[in-house]
Amino acid sequence: MKELLALAARLEVSVHVAHLPEPFRGFYDHGRRRVVYDFSLTPIERACVLAHELGHAFYGHQGRDDPDAEAAADAFAAAVLVDPVLFAELESIGLDDEAIADELGVSIKLLRVFADNHLARVRGVTYTRPRLGRGHYQHAVRWAS
Repeated sequence: MKELLALAARLEVSVHVAHLPEPFRGFYDHGRRRVVYDFSLTPIERACVLAHELGHAFYGHQGRDDPDAEAAADAFAAAVLVDPVLFAELESIGLDDEAIADELGVSIKLLRVFADNHLARVRGVTYTRPRLGRGHYQHAVRWAS
């Protein structure tokens, strides 16, 4: 959580906790540069919701009900919360998605968003999305067949 609060500070976004009405778990208020998340969330839910809302802040999203903005915020949250090296290690020993998510401290949904947006699987090897330059395929692991 400290890392997420530090990220919020770098983005110049304040973070608040409140009791929110159902079904709201959190929101980003662009005008006030603040994120609010629900008091009753579990620690994993808190991290996932805060990271998602910081994704909206990062991209400067201002509206509601935009599926593209929601997908971008989810991808941002997954990139922030999932350690690709640990993910690769856990996947290589054959853990299922639920066990991997539990070990990484993220929701199953964000784990799947990470896999869909930040991984490439080629011939039995899993890579995080390739980067140009040094460390191009830094996080690679052979997975069980």
